[in-house]
Amino acid sequence: MVSVTVELRNVEDTQAALGWAGGHTLVVDRPPGRAGGQGLGFNGAQLLGLAIGGCFCNDLHYVATEMGVGLSRITISVRVELESDLSFTKAAVMTVSCETLDGSDPQPVIDEAKARCMVSNSLKRGIPVAIEAAI
Repeated sequence: MVSVTVELRNVEDTQAALGWAGGHTLVVDRPPGRAGGQGLGFNGAQLLGLAIGGCFCNDLHYVATEMGVGLSRITISVRVELESDLSFTKAAVMTVSCETLDGSDPQPVIDEAKARCMVSNSLKRGIPVAIEAAI
């Protein structure tokens, strides 16, 4: 089994958190005025949308490389729809557009990336999430 671990710690003198995996970092926060948020980084819904779209973008490149197809322009938009109390995501809709370098139809690349996209496939199937207190 392969696993990935990310870490998050509070950012001193703020109520934001700094998250990292390897040498990559990002800031997580709430919108200004919401539970002490200052809008210093992404909120959970935005991170979910970025995970969905970012994973798909990577998979487009993996699939295109395997198929020997060069990609030029990729445009991905993800809309995350939340329950009114913001405690649950009702749906996510991703719109994808890409062009190949040789002008061929990109649909086979999109279709294969859709079949292999770890984040969207995991969400569709549902994954257990355990939340444990560190002692």
